[in-house]
Amino acid sequence: MIDWASLAAKLAEDLRIPLREARATPLAGGDINRAFRLEFGAARFFVKLNRAEWLSMFVAEAAGLDAIRRSQTIRVPEVYLTSHEGNHACIVMEYIDLAGAPDRGLLARQLAAMHGCYHERFGFDCDNTIGSTPQINEFADDWIEFWRHHRLGYQLTLARQNGCEARLIDSGNHLAENLAPFFDGYRPRPSLLHGDLWSGNQGADDAGNPVIFDPACYYGDHQADLAMMELFGHPGERFFAIYREHFALDDGYPLRRDLYNLYHLLNHANLFGGSYAAQSQRVIDHLLAQIH
Repeated sequence: MIDWASLAAKLAEDLRIPLREARATPLAGGDINRAFRLEFGAARFFVKLNRAEWLSMFVAEAAGLDAIRRSQTIRVPEVYLTSHEGNHACIVMEYIDLAGAPDRGLLARQLAAMHGCYHERFGFDCDNTIGSTPQINEFADDWIEFWRHHRLGYQLTLARQNGCEARLIDSGNHLAENLAPFFDGYRPRPSLLHGDLWSGNQGADDAGNPVIFDPACYYGDHQADLAMMELFGHPGERFFAIYREHFALDDGYPLRRDLYNLYHLLNHANLFGGSYAAQSQRVIDHLLAQIH
């Protein structure tokens, strides 16, 4: 375990706050990192730990949180430190008392505003992770090429390495090579995305403000964030009604939603196995049926 007193001293010096005896309390949740609440005096921090070689994951997470924070649209935890502490990597953030699910109307307005923050190209300033899987964010001018190579193609390569069935790999690659029909008449702009916006990465602070966290940020089609919100949980029709008042959704969204969520299903198949490969195959078959 890390030296909590040393970490507390570093934070106290950086933030110019009084140093008191440090106390670290383990927190539940999370499959990848260990989480703790670090307290000294009146100060409280949220700390995530992993092996030392995972520091780059935390640095990329900090970059994503900073991008969202600078958009001034929706609350995210402030990051105070990413570092090596002994044999561990850590990220230290603001501790936010979460008070349940966010107000869906306010979340819709704030998320639409975040999606209105554009970049010139698709991608991000650094690669990051989706779960514990590397997520490649090399900048590209063409969204279809970006999705083909850095999302579906990358996951299908991992699926082959992980021994998934040949039909899944072959049909998935066939789909990846034939994405153009899903974008007839639709040209997305590179919107700032959270990247992993399932229900477990959303909450509200004690004042009722939406809070989002654990991002896998990049600039891409805003519909990719919305799709993920429907994959594991659903924000409800009120959310979509209010979102549409601020950011239009075209008629092709339901089919594109399945295409975007295929990326996450393949990732879950690569991480966890189980039924996710079969679920991915069903989605691939459904999408291919729309273009043949």
